[in-house]
Amino acid sequence: MTDAPKPPLDLLIAAPRGFCAGVDRAIRIVELALEKHGAPVYVRHEIVHNKFVVDSLKAKGAIFVEELDEVPANAHVVFSAHGVPKSVPADAESRGLEYFDATCPLVSKVHRQAERLVEMGRHIVFIGHAGHPEVIGTFGQVPQGSMSLVETVADVEAFTPADPDNLAFLTQTTLSVDDTAATIAALQSRFPTIQGPRGEDICYATSNRQAAVKAIAAECDAVLVIGAPNSSNSLRLVEVAERAGKRAQLIQRAAELDWAFLDGVKTLGLTAGASAPELLVRELVDRLSERFAVTEREEETTRETIAFKLPRGLEAAA
Repeated sequence: MTDAPKPPLDLLIAAPRGFCAGVDRAIRIVELALEKHGAPVYVRHEIVHNKFVVDSLKAKGAIFVEELDEVPANAHVVFSAHGVPKSVPADAESRGLEYFDATCPLVSKVHRQAERLVEMGRHIVFIGHAGHPEVIGTFGQVPQGSMSLVETVADVEAFTPADPDNLAFLTQTTLSVDDTAATIAALQSRFPTIQGPRGEDICYATSNRQAAVKAIAAECDAVLVIGAPNSSNSLRLVEVAERAGKRAQLIQRAAELDWAFLDGVKTLGLTAGASAPELLVRELVDRLSERFAVTEREEETTRETIAFKLPRGLEAAA
């Protein structure tokens, strides 16, 4: 008696997907700090929003903490890729802690823009998700009260600034390109003199991954996104697929795959958020191959060649 043949499944894999340059750099900073100084190295907050990555670094000797007061004297500490308020490095310096800042350079760019706008006397309207570490870090760059948060077009309509003619806006780097465009349009409609950033705040990796999902969604019956539930850019990829009219689901690992999700699916789209390693993509492909005769095809919409420099003090260790 022979086994029944596996049903066919066309797998359309988005490119680019997975790690971006900022995530790559942040993980490398923790690894190099461990190589240079030995374990333990402390990391304030998840270095990136991915449990597999965090657990891998824990196994190498990284200790993750929520706040700096959990870090003992004379220890080495790394700040996450999402950025931190100015008070955090100031606190580290006052305690004599040696720290490495793994803030993504594109987030740091938004921080500098915020400082400049406040120096110019502008009140900043910041488009982002309340409570996200990147939002907390950006608000922590400027004096309290000099920035207001909006999340939606409805928030823009309800916003009543003290000086409507002296506003500027900035955005979180990991937002939905389409949603943010609508929110910016609403701001510009209500406040024609509002000043925007010199360039796009939503980072290239977020935009590229969303564009790649749009490209494959047209050909797919459903889309799986590998990423963490607290990863903003991963959640946006699910929304992009759903907006294209396709069933979409976020999973962290192959073990979470719900086979029922694949009922009736002939062509499955697959992508990964910017903090999910390629290893997890391959793990999922292997799991799909247990039940299906998988035919893989990659659709590349753009090629990413950006790389960011390491902080001083770790370049020599690289």
